[in-house]
Amino acid sequence: MAFLDNSGDIILDAVLTDTGRLRMARGDGSFKITKFAFGDDEIDYSSYNGDHLSGSAYYDLEILQTPIFEAFTNNTSMMKSKLITLTNNNLLFLPIIKQNTLTTATKQPASGDAIAQGIYTLFVNNDTKIAAEAFLGIENISNRPGFINGFNSDANTTFIRVDQGLDTIDISPSFTIDPELKETQYLVELDSRLLSIYDKSSLAVASESFLDDDQIASYYFTQGAGTYINELDTGTNDDGNLHEGDQNISGPRGTRFEFGLRAALDAASSDFLFNTIGTTLPTTNSQVIAFIDTNIRITGVTTGYQIDIPIRVIREQNT
Repeated sequence: MAFLDNSGDIILDAVLTDTGRLRMARGDGSFKITKFAFGDDEIDYSSYNGDHLSGSAYYDLEILQTPIFEAFTNNTSMMKSKLITLTNNNLLFLPIIKQNTLTTATKQPASGDAIAQGIYTLFVNNDTKIAAEAFLGIENISNRPGFINGFNSDANTTFIRVDQGLDTIDISPSFTIDPELKETQYLVELDSRLLSIYDKSSLAVASESFLDDDQIASYYFTQGAGTYINELDTGTNDDGNLHEGDQNISGPRGTRFEFGLRAALDAASSDFLFNTIGTTLPTTNSQVIAFIDTNIRITGVTTGYQIDIPIRVIREQNT
């Protein structure tokens, strides 16, 4: 990763994504550029100087001459903040995507938990479940907030949920969100060696849309396909509590996106990843429990808003 000198003419530096390079390599005519994106991660808009002594032509000069990132293909690093085009120029607020931990099924573990330490924690098999229960001195870890049964979806009671909308008290939640600000599609990226996704209602495992060279799986979800995406309830003008019930968006609300997690085959069946990139919990008995901390990235396709949710994957090691 490097910067390009932007002190003179405007530079357009573009690269193909992993998917684009794959299709171009096929040589079968399937390679067509149909979409592109712009980002401004490196720009500091506070550099705008409306009081510049040389006049208005210099107000944004420092911004325009900011060195820009060269184009690079690492999908885990490129364009955290994508630019979007909106037809309404009178918007005062833009929507966000916010993790919802207000329901029993989406609560996170306690920060003082000896295993989870405040992070959603998925156990990969029954041996790990038994070992974790013995370590914590409890009977059923599946009923503990924030712990995910990664091998038996029927018994799992913890799910990942994010809500989308205008999180402001200046607009009543009774108003309908502008259609061009409403998310109806979500992109999820995760480490396919550790995790997979399933529909919490049908328990059907989702099919990944793309797997890159770093084993990061991308999943695209569209409202109406499965029960992943649903409308959020609207509030009322006289709400005494704008976060009533399980709502965590204060203003006009869009959609909620919710799914379950399963352990991937590699994580469930082998110690290799945990021996290679994992860390061992300090236990006081003969059991050895290793963990790997990872992130799930959720992106709203309409607005490009991103949120990362940390996940801890644990496994009892064979000794």
